[in-house]
This record gives sequence, structure tokens and C-alpha cells, in this order.
Amino acid sequence: MSDERRLAVLRAIVEDYVHTREPVGSKALVERHPFGVSSATIRHDMAVLEDEGLIVQPHTSAGRVPTDAGYRLFVDRLAEVRAMSQPERKAISGFLSGAVDLDDVVDRTVRLLASLTRQVTVVQYPSLSRSTVRHVELVPLGGRRVLVVLIAGTGRVEQRIVEAPGEVDENVLSDVRARVNVESAGRQLTEASARLQALPDQLDPAHRDLVRAVVRALDEALVEEREERVVLAGAANLARFGPDFASSIGPVLDALEEHVVLLRLLGELSVDRTAVAVRIGSEHGHEGLRSTSVVTSGYGGADVVAGLGVLGPTRMDYPTTMATVRAVASYVSRLLDG
Repeated sequence: MSDERRLAVLRAIVEDYVHTREPVGSKALVERHPFGVSSATIRHDMAVLEDEGLIVQPHTSAGRVPTDAGYRLFVDRLAEVRAMSQPERKAISGFLSGAVDLDDVVDRTVRLLASLTRQVTVVQYPSLSRSTVRHVELVPLGGRRVLVVLIAGTGRVEQRIVEAPGEVDENVLSDVRARVNVESAGRQLTEASARLQALPDQLDPAHRDLVRAVVRALDEALVEEREERVVLAGAANLARFGPDFASSIGPVLDALEEHVVLLRLLGELSVDRTAVAVRIGSEHGHEGLRSTSVVTSGYGGADVVAGLGVLGPTRMDYPTTMATVRAVASYVSRLLDG
């Protein structure tokens, strides 16, 4: 029973410290929470938690605050990520459903997360290398010019103009379009590209140069977009948490300016779109982020193709933040699936 009570004491310390910003003492715990034991017993439990490195005394007051290990145990022992209320879900759905294209989806998502969590948010653009091909359209532009339009399963659109070896015949273009889609639609772009490499040899020699030009255009789109893109919002929210950072928010802001750091924040994406990952304080590899926690989730259509996340101080409302990140990722996934 004492182990269970100590976990309950740790949970109460985390929740009270997140709410009050003040170190938590045994007297306050007894007054605020129905433990049914004396202050002396709670003080003993706090001493054990301190010995285990889960809480620490920041100064000479009687209060204690959670350590990174304490926050980690708190997060790991959450029974489940709480469900968002119906009004919250309706607000998220209504805001995101108004998006007109992929750029608008990403922009709305990053702004929505920053507004809901009042922290820094990062949203990664869907990666073409992990996306499937929804459709390839070939549009004659007159003369020898053809517009190649790649529509990914995420809704992302890439366009390239190619020069055909001769005057474009619309009947030939229609046949090439059909064959290209047979080989590529529904497949990951990398697999589709490999299959299309063999397509010219299967067609009439008169059509092969046109198909090769189309395949080159699709390969160029993949190569040029290998560098992942991320969007950041809510950096100004860090100013609200000034006292939560050991020295200043400067190192955090410096870290957020580095593109590779933003990508690393999103971590390895799980194939489970409902999974939420939490990295706390010293678990970060970047020195400038040691005073922060990051909550992330993957999103996508049939497959996870990108990530989104929230960054804030370690003194974070983890249950609410995790629920918000998971809910927003779920709604973005539904949009891309539709």
C-alpha cells in the first residue's frame, strides 16, 4: 500500500507544482488531497521519493518539486490519455475542416496547437518519401510541353513541366497517363518510381522518350523534397514560462532556430497514429533543451507520413497536452485520409 501511496504523493506533487508553480510541502498535500494519513507519514513518503531521485528540494523551504525522473514516472504511470470534451473536439474539427489545401492544413494545425496549449508547436510537412501516389496527371500545354502533376495520398501536389521529344499527341498522352497510373497509383513514391523506370521498355518505341521525361520529372520531385520541412508557431509563449528555465529562454530559442533540431524533436515516428511520445528534460540530446519537455505524435492517411508536437517547460500539464496533441493529430489524419 505504501508504494501505491508514494506514487499518489508523487502524482499530487506534480499536479500541484504544475498548477501553483510553487514547491509543494507535506502540509499542503494533506490539506489538498484525501490521503487519509498524517503529515508525518507524507513527509516520510516524500523523503523516500527524494532518495529515489523523483523529487528535489530547490532551496531551503520545506517544499519539493519533481525531477525529470519524477515527471517521467508520472507520465509512464498515467492510466490513459484523457479524452477531450465534445466541445473541444468540435472546435478542433471545425477549425481544421475549413482548410482548402495542404499548406492551409499545416498552417491551421500549427496555429491551433499553439492556441490550445499556449506553448511552442512544430508541425512537419508530410514527407513525399513516405507518401503514396494518389494520381499522376499529364496536361498538354501546347507544342511539346507537358505539365506533370503528382498528387500524393496526403494531398500534397508537385508540378513539373517537361519537354516531349515531339509534338504532343493527346491520344498518346492519354495512353501514357493511364499506364503511369497503373504502375504508380496507391504505391509509395519510392516504389512507384522504381516500377516506372521499367515502363518505357514496355511501350511503343515512339512513346518511350515521353515516358522517360515523365519519370525523370517524378524522380526530381522526390529528390528535391527529401529535405523535410517544418513549421513553427507560438515561440512567444515561452515568455510566459521565464522562471521555469534555469538561466533564460535564450538557449531554447537558439535551439528552435536550427532546422535539424526541430526535426529531431519529432523523433522516430510510430506506425501507430494514436501513439503519443513524451521526452523530458535531460532525455533531450540538445543542451539548449534540457529545461523543456516535448510531446509528439505522428499523423498521416493510411500511413504515418509526418509528425507534430508541442514544446514547453518540464513543468507541463502532461495529461492535457498529450490529449490535445493526440486529438489534433487524429483530426489531421482524417483530413488527409479523406
